[in-house]
Amino acid sequence: MTLPADLVQTLTPLPVLIPMLAAAITLIGGRRPRFQRVVTMAALVAVLVVSVLLLYLADRDGISALQVGGWDSPIGITLVVDRLSAIMLVVSSIVLLAVMGFAAGQGVHDGTERQPVSIFLPTYLALTAGVCNAFLAGDLFNLYVGFEVLLAASFVLLTLGASADRVRAGVSYVMVSMVSSLIFLVGIAFAYAATGTLNLAQMATRLDGVPTGTRMAIFGVLLVAFGIKAAVFPLSTWLPDSYPTAPAPVTAVFAGLLTKVGVYAIIRAHTLLFPQGDLDNVLMVCGLLTMLVGILGAIAQTDIKRLLSFTLVSHIGYMVFGIALSTEHGLSGAVYYVAHHIIVQTTLFLVVGLIERQAGSASLRRLGGLAAASPVLALVFLVPALNLAGIPPFSGFIGKVALLQAGVAHPSALSWILVGGGTVTSLLTLYVIARVWTKAFWRARADAPEGDLADVGPSALIDESEEDIAFGDRADVGKMPVLMLIPTIALVAVGLSLTVFAGPFIEITNRTATDLQDRSIYIDAVLGPGYAEQATALETSPPGEQPEGGIR
Repeated sequence: MTLPADLVQTLTPLPVLIPMLAAAITLIGGRRPRFQRVVTMAALVAVLVVSVLLLYLADRDGISALQVGGWDSPIGITLVVDRLSAIMLVVSSIVLLAVMGFAAGQGVHDGTERQPVSIFLPTYLALTAGVCNAFLAGDLFNLYVGFEVLLAASFVLLTLGASADRVRAGVSYVMVSMVSSLIFLVGIAFAYAATGTLNLAQMATRLDGVPTGTRMAIFGVLLVAFGIKAAVFPLSTWLPDSYPTAPAPVTAVFAGLLTKVGVYAIIRAHTLLFPQGDLDNVLMVCGLLTMLVGILGAIAQTDIKRLLSFTLVSHIGYMVFGIALSTEHGLSGAVYYVAHHIIVQTTLFLVVGLIERQAGSASLRRLGGLAAASPVLALVFLVPALNLAGIPPFSGFIGKVALLQAGVAHPSALSWILVGGGTVTSLLTLYVIARVWTKAFWRARADAPEGDLADVGPSALIDESEEDIAFGDRADVGKMPVLMLIPTIALVAVGLSLTVFAGPFIEITNRTATDLQDRSIYIDAVLGPGYAEQATALETSPPGEQPEGGIR
């Protein structure tokens, strides 16, 4: 069956509208948890289906732009679907659906009388809408709105349960996010002052005529804002203290997805607005330091959640590496690695939630014997862990090889240093994963320094406040609910599919990188055919010889 080309116009706003409408419905039905869960799961399934269709249409027909409300660009709100945004929508919707299945399974197992699902589900749907809006945004301010929607929702999710640790982490997260948002606003103001527009396509054409120093200043401000959100060193120190305190489903979706929204913004800004490569060397240095500092921090951790938070920071460096190369192969590898890392990192944090259920703790000082106690759990951990470490033939290996090959092909000496840093980081990641395996799964529980404390129940491990226990963290030690295990296994399978279907997917990321390298495709899709060529002619023509009528 052939889908009509204009179907994309109808589908484009749905990834934002569906979760927002579902959030309103679940908020109204706050006293009916089962109804809330059904509405939430249906909405997320619908978002996934729409996202897959958008990816198919974007890959078949190219970029499509929707002018919301009938206002022509660059005046109105523009939503843009290209291969990059569609890939991000598909991967994000898969993760959001799987994590919601995990959370729903936890709610079914624990009961809903004392769980704040009436707040959790609408907020989760609002987070989904914010993420999708950020990926579809065709103007800088709408991108800011998407960030703010998902950040407002994340504030609530992060502090859910109101324990002392969560409130403390939430305050830190709120402060960092507010600073990031303020810097983003300053960057928006600078960009508007320099170009007179916030439409990304029109801004791309006008920035070419802005003096180099001013252009670099604008890019620098935006990079700081996006770097905080993406946890790029030295702007990443907030992350390891913020994520591990949240409930397992929240930690998983935060770790796997939210930082990648920042990475997406860096890719979009670098390729569309600032393709001149003025700050590529700065990005390379930041990518190298992000990889090394992150993985060295992971080596020092004894709590698996904090350890994985540091590996999360570390592997953001690979993505920055690919972006900074400013080549088609580098961008293709970065996009592939973003998709891989979203899936694998989310899976590992869900596995940690299962470990807490099985053993009562996520501390390596208390864990041991998990391979014998639960072979299924051991396998569910081992596959994504090896994938994260880049062991062949998993997708982590494929993504790293693609990035390292792009680095070797790059003419600068700094890229070779990054290749070495990426190789060292990969080896240290394997060491960190092996350390978790030997301590938590392989050795006997009796050999753990605090092994006698891990199975005494939640009272010895967490504050027994009503709020903490209400969300079900580390309750029912020794039981691993099937409804929480199934979504985790499903994500493991999705991660493996990136290996099995690596060839076709890399072909899509190659086409994505080709589009990103040719800005005129995006500009003409948003502003009309020939706009990019006309704008270039106007910029390069001598005074008095500009094309008749100019450009908008």
